Amino acid sequence: MNSISANLNIMIKASEKASKILIRDFGEIEKLQVSKKSQRDFVTNADLKVEKIIIEELEKARPNFSFISEERGLKKNKDIDHTWVIDPIDGTNNFLHGVPHFAISIALISFNEIISGLIFDPIKDEIFFAEKDKGAFLNNQRIKVSKKKDIDECLFAIGENLKRDPGFLSRKSGCAALDLAYVAAGRYDGYFQKKLNLWDIASGILLVREAGGIISDIDLNNLKNLNIIASNSNINKEFQKKLPNF
Repeated sequence: MNSISANLNIMIKASEKASKILIRDFGEIEKLQVSKKSQRDFVTNADLKVEKIIIEELEKARPNFSFISEERGLKKNKDIDHTWVIDPIDGTNNFLHGVPHFAISIALISFNEIISGLIFDPIKDEIFFAEKDKGAFLNNQRIKVSKKKDIDECLFAIGENLKRDPGFLSRKSGCAALDLAYVAAGRYDGYFQKKLNLWDIASGILLVREAGGIISDIDLNNLKNLNIIASNSNINKEFQKKLPNF
């Protein structure tokens, strides 16, 4: 693989440090004999702790960069042209119920363009990452979107409760970041979802593009209510035709 940038190296180190807390707290979830509200409070605390560690590590290295994060929102610093986009736990409901399918997501936007993205699944120890014009990788191995051409042979990730049979095989995983990472890695052939937040998908957008996939154009100035369709190029048109009400 190509050598990674200093910024991506910072992102990797921050996510690895934060993941230690996340793994520990995930191990405690199944031991909690408390009400759902107390469990949710526990998860919120885990979110805050992980986010705090990530921000602290990023700020040490790049003190002037701005932030967009799930818990803290937008924070403009001296450098408004470079912004970290952070989701400390994407797939919170999975985490809450002891389902090992969630991820840390960190992206870097430079002059209104995503230039670096990382999605780290700490339970499976899988780090998906990409940099603009450098390709997409999983644990240092290059990844590509699938090459399937027949939509009947494809598997799609969805984030919607479908009102009718869409005419293709689909799964709902509850983690948008990993859904996009899996499209980039060719595990899923496509993905669609409505009303997402920028921190859910910023890293995944770059991953899919750098892995050779097609993904919706996203206005990076909008933080919420984003709709996304991603797939390989062979099936993109047919996939979109099967989503007339999207």
